[in-house]
Amino acid sequence: MPPTTVDPEGIARTYQKIRPYIRRTPVVEVDGADFGLDGVSLVLKLELLQHAGSFKTRGAFTNLLMREIPAAGVVAASGGNHGAAVAFAAMKLGKPARIFVPRVSSPAKIERICGYGAELVVTGDRYDDALAASREWAAESGALPIHAYEQTETLLGQGTVGLELEEQDPKVETLLVAVGGGGLIGGIAAWYAGRTRIIGVEPEAAPTLTKAFAAGRPVDAEAGGIAADSLAPKRVGEMMFRIAQAYVNGVLLVPDEAIRTAQRVLWDVLRVVAEPGGAAALAALISGQYRPQKGERVGVLVCGANTTAVDFG
Repeated sequence: MPPTTVDPEGIARTYQKIRPYIRRTPVVEVDGADFGLDGVSLVLKLELLQHAGSFKTRGAFTNLLMREIPAAGVVAASGGNHGAAVAFAAMKLGKPARIFVPRVSSPAKIERICGYGAELVVTGDRYDDALAASREWAAESGALPIHAYEQTETLLGQGTVGLELEEQDPKVETLLVAVGGGGLIGGIAAWYAGRTRIIGVEPEAAPTLTKAFAAGRPVDAEAGGIAADSLAPKRVGEMMFRIAQAYVNGVLLVPDEAIRTAQRVLWDVLRVVAEPGGAAALAALISGQYRPQKGERVGVLVCGANTTAVDFG
């Protein structure tokens, strides 16, 4: 199937294609007062309940279902979540998969990848090291590379999160979305196409979209912090950046401590355990980096759960 434009029509077609293979994840409405935010309605999209523990499964199935898979199978580089998602989709569709991850990848994510039957290669210190190694393997083996964010099909798949959320709660006025390479926020922004305010949230230690907006193009940024295994590529993708320039209304930076606090609050209030990257969007509210208007209806994407059990004590 030829590539489809990353727009609402393309995302809607993609959703029909992948719907039998993914979960329609729930939303929960929470009184803002439960999070110390009086006069605000919060709508949390619990995408951490997706197969393989994150939204990445949507993009993985889109790639495997919409592209021709060679006998050598597929190859992906990942901080962990994308690799787990590709491994899961490949397992379900009976395709071979080799996943490259950096040493910073968490044990929980490595365990998931192996549990889904993919061949795992741990190499380098950061995502870009794993990406370089995966490209070498693709050239050598003929395996189909599935990029975590710089791929039309990946963006289309991640955009289906926005489609679902709008169906579940069309009154959301502002949506907070964590940013790493940008596939998630790019796909969601393409779906809403300006109908809803979209705000990116990044760790201070990995300001990829922040630096891209400042430079007017994707540029290298720091790649560290507590969420480095999911939100710390060197730079955002070129494809998503064009969408972000058109439809993302801003980006906020949050410190690691705010992300830890958001994880703890999710557990205390909802008994939900999110990984650091999965809690980053909520951290913008908890830390006061995003201050909603009184009466505002704010959507928060809780996007990943692949972490070892944490004692919040």
